[in-house]
Amino acid sequence: MAFALSTSASVCAAPKFGANTRGLTSRKAAAVAPKAVKGARAMAGTVNTEDVPDMGKRNVMNLLLVGALGLPGTSLLGGFAYFFVPPSAGGGGAGQAAKDANGNEIKKGSWLKTHLPGDRTLSQGLKGDATYIIVKDDGSIENYGLNAVCTHLGCVVPWNKAENKFKCPCHGSQYNNEGKVIRGPAPLSLALAHAEIDANDTVIFSPWTETDFRTGIPPWWK
Repeated sequence: MAFALSTSASVCAAPKFGANTRGLTSRKAAAVAPKAVKGARAMAGTVNTEDVPDMGKRNVMNLLLVGALGLPGTSLLGGFAYFFVPPSAGGGGAGQAAKDANGNEIKKGSWLKTHLPGDRTLSQGLKGDATYIIVKDDGSIENYGLNAVCTHLGCVVPWNKAENKFKCPCHGSQYNNEGKVIRGPAPLSLALAHAEIDANDTVIFSPWTETDFRTGIPPWWK
């Protein structure tokens, strides 16, 4: 009987011990929380404000970064835009020696030894444009050169000796043996340049600014 009472008393006392334990845990947690907050505030207070750049310094750094990125970007944009510049046609501002495929100045004497009457061969002319030197039937060099750039979309127009005319391989435009347009879609004749021989026997191209003798109108390339 005594053993039963003792056991019953122990069972009844157990809940009180558990409740005390939970209460103790809650009180400890409540006591720790303010300390943690105070510790965090203390750590925040120890940050060295000298390590944080002020607004003026940050603005200077931003400007330097923009400048560093902008300079190469501008160079690339300029190089890209160059590809949209259409090919030039016509003359430069002064006389310029005609040059062969190797970049050598063309001399009349040596040129005529290898280029027969009726010949039309490309050379480097004004502004570096491909320009035909024409050998007349009497074996002399014609007093004008023909810019080989097609007036349609800028293709280089080859000479067709068998048909005695220039024929563009891109879109079928045709020009007679003087470079006058005779079939579209090219709207204009090939540009002219004066061709003269200087005292050193060098072929010299210069801008043609007079009336176009083939059409009787002012030069479109002027």
